[in-house]
Amino acid sequence: MSSSTGTTHKPVYLAVYDTLADWETGHATAQLARAGYEIRTVGPTREPVRSVGGLRVQPDLALADVRPSDAALLILPGAGLWTETSVATATGGDDLAPFARTARAFLDAGVPVAAICGATAGLAREGLLDDRDHTSAVSFYLAATGYGGGERYVEADAVTDGGLVTAGPTEPVAFAREILRLLHVYDDEAVDAWYRLFHDSDAGAYAVLEKAGVL
Repeated sequence: MSSSTGTTHKPVYLAVYDTLADWETGHATAQLARAGYEIRTVGPTREPVRSVGGLRVQPDLALADVRPSDAALLILPGAGLWTETSVATATGGDDLAPFARTARAFLDAGVPVAAICGATAGLAREGLLDDRDHTSAVSFYLAATGYGGGERYVEADAVTDGGLVTAGPTEPVAFAREILRLLHVYDDEAVDAWYRLFHDSDAGAYAVLEKAGVL
């Protein structure tokens, strides 16, 4: 069960934009919703966006209307638009730097941020990884941004430091694990069991999760 059962949570803001990688945040948002967090989508505007998998998403909020004090967490998924690629050009998309600047405002306000895949490059360009341990797809992907945090890069599935979670595109379960820990959604034993179940298909984790009231 949630470690904060009986309390009212602030919502979790999930950034959405064209070409977003829709497989990267589902584990995290599903578990957060089950634990009582409202998931509110935030787009560049209120206009619908379309994921790389073709899902059409109507944002709940425009980025300009977002305030850190209203949220428990900001999640930034990857997307082709985080980098100047043929994908971004083909979709006519704009740069996502405003989302990186919003991440800075959240972190400055003491509200955590979780970024995966291409979003880590956006945060690198914003300077948010220069003084925090972090990870991504591969180190040279971030090095290409010209950022100053190369010495803080960690070869790991996901990393949390200074209120910021980072992960690469192949680690959505580890990304969710770090978010669940950061927000104290479950105790450590339950989080570890959840990770073993969904990452390793470890049937032995069922008993721990059932005892904790997670299933």
